[in-house]
Amino acid sequence: MPMQAELILDARNSVGESPVWSPRDQALYWADIPNKRLYRWNLADATTQSWEADEMLACIAQRADGSWVAGMESGIFQLSADDDGRLRGERLVGVSHARDNMRFNDGRCDRQGRFWTGTMLMDMAAGARVGALYRYDGAGQSTLPVLLDDLIVPNGLGFSPDGRTMYLSDSHPSVQAIWAFDYDIDSGTPHNRRLFVDMNDYPGRPDGAAVDADGCYWICGNDAGLIHRFTPAGRLDRSLEVPVKKPTMCAFGGANLDTLFVTSIRPGGDLDDQPLAGGVFALQPGVRGLAETPFGT
Repeated sequence: MPMQAELILDARNSVGESPVWSPRDQALYWADIPNKRLYRWNLADATTQSWEADEMLACIAQRADGSWVAGMESGIFQLSADDDGRLRGERLVGVSHARDNMRFNDGRCDRQGRFWTGTMLMDMAAGARVGALYRYDGAGQSTLPVLLDDLIVPNGLGFSPDGRTMYLSDSHPSVQAIWAFDYDIDSGTPHNRRLFVDMNDYPGRPDGAAVDADGCYWICGNDAGLIHRFTPAGRLDRSLEVPVKKPTMCAFGGANLDTLFVTSIRPGGDLDDQPLAGGVFALQPGVRGLAETPFGT
C-alpha cells in the first residue's frame, strides 16, 4: 500500500512548481515562482540550497552539463547557479506576449530533449485566453513561434514513455480539461487534439503532471489535496492524498525513480487547517517513473 505523504521540506513556497529529479546530482530541484528562486534538495543528506534569479522562474529543464534552461517572464533563459546564491542568467530567446504582465508557467522537455512551455496572464482571475504554447529546440532558434493558443493557464505537460503522445491541461476553473495529442517525434509537432480527461468530473483543478513507466498520467488536483493517476485510456486508477489543499506539480525521483515528489502553494490567510502549505512532499506510489530527458539531447 502507498505510504502517507512525507514532508521533505517545510519550504513555505508561495508557488512551488516544476520539480525535476536530477539523476546526475541525485537531487530534486524546483522553483518558487513569485520569489524568483531555484531550490535543490540533496537525497544523500537531505540538505537544501537555493538561488535567486532576476525574473520569476516558472519551469526548468536540466542540460547534461548540469546547467538549466528555464521559462521565466521575458523568454527562455540559460541559468547557472553561482556560489553567491545568485542564478546567472542569459536569455536564449525572447517571447512576444499577447499582453503585458504575462509569464511562462508549466514546462518540460519531450523525450527528444525539446523544451515545451506555456504562457499565462499573471492575473489568473481575469480568465483571459491569451496564453500560448511554445517549443524551444536550442541553438540557432531566434524566435518562439506559437504552436497552440487560446489558453488561459496552460499546465500538465507530459509525454508518454514512447514520446508519441503529448498531454496538456488548462487549470483555469472555467476550463479544467486535460487533452491528449498525437506527437510526431521527428518534427516535434502535436496533432489530433482530443479530450483526455474532463477534470470537472473529479476533485481538484488539473495542475502539473508526470508520466510513469506504465504510461499512466499523474496530475495534481489543485484545491483538492489529491494526486490522481489516470491510465492511458483516461480511466481514474487511484488518488493519493497530500496534507495541503494546493499541490502544484509532481515528479518521479529517488535512486530508483520510485518516489513521487510534490510541490505546493502557500496561499495567504488562515492556514490552521494546512500549516504545511508551500511544502515539498514525497510519496511511495508503488510504481516507477521515467527519467527526464536532458534539454538538447
